[in-house]
Amino acid sequence: MSVDPSPVLPPGSVVSALRAAGCVFAEDEAELILSTARTPDEAAAMVERRAAGLPLEHVLGWAAFRGLRIAVGPGVFVPRRRTEFLVDRAARLLPPRPVVVDLCCGSGALGVALVAGLDAFELHAADIEPAAVRCARRNVVPAGGRVHEGDLFDALPAGLRGRVDVLLANVPYVPTGEVGLLPAEARAHEPLAALDGGADGLDVLRRVTAEAPRWLAPGGHLLFETGERQVADALDAVARSGLTASVERSGEHSATVIIGARPV
Repeated sequence: MSVDPSPVLPPGSVVSALRAAGCVFAEDEAELILSTARTPDEAAAMVERRAAGLPLEHVLGWAAFRGLRIAVGPGVFVPRRRTEFLVDRAARLLPPRPVVVDLCCGSGALGVALVAGLDAFELHAADIEPAAVRCARRNVVPAGGRVHEGDLFDALPAGLRGRVDVLLANVPYVPTGEVGLLPAEARAHEPLAALDGGADGLDVLRRVTAEAPRWLAPGGHLLFETGERQVADALDAVARSGLTASVERSGEHSATVIIGARPV
């Protein structure tokens, strides 16, 4: 049940409060809060949390991603809209009845979005952060998948080795020295492990590319995002693992995706 915009909490006051707090898209955010809250009191509390700097998605309890509402919560990485491009590229590579792994899954948004609408699939998601694992279970389990807690591939069932058709790895790729330049919402409310990629931003990526060939099925694919300045080094890491590397870019999404293919 959505809020009835009453004199208790008129939409104009919500917009004014959000604008005063520095929310650039105050009108849009007010509409989302008022349509999500079940009572005026709940809406007022949501406005207060947003004005205090909590990410809008954490305030709402969900994030929009590829046409889905993905449950999110405190301490969980919020899926970025630009990452929809990665899922779009992955969707083109799906065989019938695919085995999909969402590594560094956060909320599980990528894997859930990728298999949405499929009749038959096997989906596994994994993350090292307990809060992310709890959140991912709210999204992945109802979609028909399983969620595992642990460090990268150590979290996955051994029976997946050599069977994964599409491996989505939303690895952190911000260089350590640039984490402080991220928006305050990310720095203060998302886990550092989901943001900090090490000295050049590629520490976690190199670990993933080194192990990926042992988990991919013949003809399987690894996909991940990276920064434009990191493309050459990311492609090199993929190639060193024995996978065939390629890059795709989207100006619309401001996204760069690296694809590693295991030879058939």
